[in-house]
Parts: sequence; structure tokens; C-alpha cells
Amino acid sequence: MTEQVTEYMHGLGRKAREASAGMAKAETSDKNRALLAIAEELQAARGALRKANAADLESGRERGLDSALLDRLELTDARIDTMVENLEQVAALPDPVGTIDDMKYVPSGIQIGQMRVPLGVIGIIYESRPNVTIEAASLCLKSGNAVILRGGSESIASNQAIAACVQKGLAKAGLPEAAVQVVETTDRVAVGTLIAMPEYVDVIVPRGGKGLIERISKDARVPVIKHLDGICHVYLDDRADVSKAVNIAINAKTHRYGVCNAMETLLVHQSVADQLLPELATQYREIGVELRGCSEVCRILPDAVAATEEDWVTEYLGPVLSIKVVADMDEAIAHINRYGSHHTDAMVTEDYSRSRRFLREVDSSSVMINASTRFADGFEYGLGAEIGISTDKIHARGPVGLLGLTSQKYVVLGDGHIRK
Repeated sequence: MTEQVTEYMHGLGRKAREASAGMAKAETSDKNRALLAIAEELQAARGALRKANAADLESGRERGLDSALLDRLELTDARIDTMVENLEQVAALPDPVGTIDDMKYVPSGIQIGQMRVPLGVIGIIYESRPNVTIEAASLCLKSGNAVILRGGSESIASNQAIAACVQKGLAKAGLPEAAVQVVETTDRVAVGTLIAMPEYVDVIVPRGGKGLIERISKDARVPVIKHLDGICHVYLDDRADVSKAVNIAINAKTHRYGVCNAMETLLVHQSVADQLLPELATQYREIGVELRGCSEVCRILPDAVAATEEDWVTEYLGPVLSIKVVADMDEAIAHINRYGSHHTDAMVTEDYSRSRRFLREVDSSSVMINASTRFADGFEYGLGAEIGISTDKIHARGPVGLLGLTSQKYVVLGDGHIRK
């Protein structure tokens, strides 16, 4: 069985590599036509999509999936509407492929610039949410890539139904149908094979829990665009506007708990801690957030739980918040760079010089001043959509949209120039 799955995955890889050549030279109009045709197919196939999804939901209940996973798995009419809207939005985005940046003459007389090109073949591994199939396919198509999609076993029927719509849309636009392929086996050998095919796959993007991403990162033989944790901080400076500080600290933690850009640790300057913490604690208690703090926090808030070293490196993804009082901005930056996950960190201050220092010295993929960490999102950044978030220091860092799915190559223009 293992050999059969391996051969099947290699077959997908060969088809994807061939399709990537066609996608790399596809015109923007063709790619947009494909995206809009897929949207039309989704609209026409609502009944089939809901039927396939109902089978996945029934199977999930039989397997004992919890309510949160079942909710993520469900394809409601509203979510199908969102998938259609996503395709239309991506079709409206500027096409990065073929654009040339920084074209300039050098002393030899030649012109040199950098052209945007697709990455090639992208493998995407994700869990639960079948709408990721459309999000990933749309961005990969618009950026001129071929993609192999491996969703979770719990959403196999839904993903195959969506894939059928994608295939029809590609065919209508005259693009290679193998430009988007959904893995049809739930065997885990498929994942191990997908991440170890450098001859066919150029980049892997894992979307899921920390365990999945750690496994992919450890075993992959191709580059991985990823982030492991979302341990995000907000630092309230002693020169912060009180109203801004309170609103941002509340929003960053409580807008949504189970997301990677939610605040997990609040840092407060010692000179404003006695003023800010009681007001914040009142609001957090009303919402039901458990507070864990350093000794100074526990002095100010007697009902706070004493924080341990483990709390500073924990992504709660729930109504729990770590709080630390710091002596100054230097200690805040040092804490963030030591305990953070290089995802998103924010400072609230009215001091311009300090804000510039914070932006420069905090080593994270998104650094913010006077804004909630919840803005760390491809849609909010104007990317139209995102395929994930990268905290690595490779070509893509932060929310990864169309540009992150392309690379650059140097182009040189001469007129018979030779090197002397």
C-alpha cells in the first residue's frame, strides 16, 4: 500500500511540474477568467457541495470530532458565498508575475532589474476547513503556480467536490487542469511523500496545529513557509495615551481567542501599571479572561494567578493572559525578543523616537505602533487574501499573499555589451 501511495504522489508531482510550465506563461486575463469560472462552478454546485460536506460532518460525528472542529468543517451557504467572493477578489488583484522592479543602468552601460516569477509547484497541507482549498487554489493560480492540496481526512468529500469545480473552471479558461490537484487518499504516507519530492515540489505551506507544522518542518526536503506559534505581545509605554492603551489591550486579547495574532502577553511600564492594570483587569474579568502575572502584577491585582516561566512561552488560544510589569522599553524589547515567536508585537506610545526604536529593534514579522495585533492579516494588509503567515527570515515574512508566492530573477538588457 505504501508503494502505491508513493507512486500516486509522484504522479501528482509530475503532472504539477508539467502544469507549472503552462501556468508560468499564462496571461493575466486567462488566470482571471479561470478564477471567475471557478466561482460560477461553485455557485452552480451548491447542492453537491452541501451534500458532500454533510457526509464529512456525519463521518466526523461518528469519529467523535468536537464541536469546534465540526464548526470549522461545515460548509454553510454563507461560507460558500465567502469562497465565491474570495475568487472574485483575487481576480481583481494586480498580477505580480512579470513586473520588473528597480530597473537601472550600471556603469558598464547594461540595464539591470528584477522580474517577479512564480515559485513553481506549491504543496499545501491543511486541516479541517474545506474553504482553504479555494483560498489556496486562488492565490496559487493568480501567482502563476501549480499547487498540490492535501486537506485533512475529515474533509475529504468536501475537498473533492470543490476540486471538481476547480477543474471545470480551469478547463473553461484553457489552463492546465493539473494546475490544481487535490490529494484523494487519506493515507498519511501521502504527506511524507509530498514533503520529500524536491524534483517536483518547490515549496511546502503547512496550515494547521503546531504538531503538524513541527513534523513538516522536521521531515521536509523542500523549503517550508510557516509559523509555529503566535505568542504576540502588546507593550503599554509610560507615554501611551490611556484610552488607546486600554482599547488596544482589550481588543488584541478578546476580539478572537483562537487565532495566531491574538495577544498572549501584556507588558506594562512600571510607572503606569498602578493606573492601567486595575481598569484593564475590570474589563478582562467581565469578559471572563484569567490573568496570570509577575509579582508586581499580583501586588496590584491580588486575584491574579502567579505566572510561571512557562506562561511567557505559552500560546493560550483562549481566555488566559500573561501580564508582566517592566522597568522600561529596553526590558520590554528584551522580553519580546527572548520569549516571543517573531509573529506580531505592538507598542502603545505617543513618543515618536521610542516608536522608531521599537519598530527597528523588535525582531518580528509584524511590528505595530498604536494598533491591535489583530490587524496582522493578509486581508487587513491589503493583500486581498493570504495563504498563511511566515515568521521565517526567507523571501516571505509576515502574511503571505501573491507576492510571497513569487520570487525574483535578475534580468539584464544590453546592446552588444561585452565585459572588459
